[in-house]
Amino acid sequence: MSTLDDTATEELLRRAGLRSTAPRRAVLQVLEDHPHETAAGVAELLEDAGARLSRQSLYNVLEDLTRTGVLRSIQPAGSAPRYETTVDDNHHHLVCRRCGTVADVPCATGTPACLSPATTPGFPVVETADITWWGLCTQCAAAAEAEENPRRKL
Repeated sequence: MSTLDDTATEELLRRAGLRSTAPRRAVLQVLEDHPHETAAGVAELLEDAGARLSRQSLYNVLEDLTRTGVLRSIQPAGSAPRYETTVDDNHHHLVCRRCGTVADVPCATGTPACLSPATTPGFPVVETADITWWGLCTQCAAAAEAEENPRRKL
């Protein structure tokens, strides 16, 4: 369940220079409880919760929250943009090639390969690296193993 209560949500929006509206609070609550969701997924979760929000309003809220840094948007290859409320660190993502599940991966400390560019031509300020690893989640790896070795099933 979410750690974002009404007071924290209102303060977060206020610090971002945004008014605290019911649609913004509802979207933040959904994404706090369901990170890495697409706009379509957010719309479905809002509808399931009884919140009425037009698609255009939802896209406006997502744009406002992303533009002001309240949300982070990621777009793994082949996926619609996904949104998350974790914006205050330089974490990366692991994506399941089979089902599309996305998991946060903490940034390695030190100087691992490819986290610091060798050169930065024309970019005097470099802030973060956006790394996406691909693989199979636990369930999909088990399903793939069962498909490859059907006789090993118990």
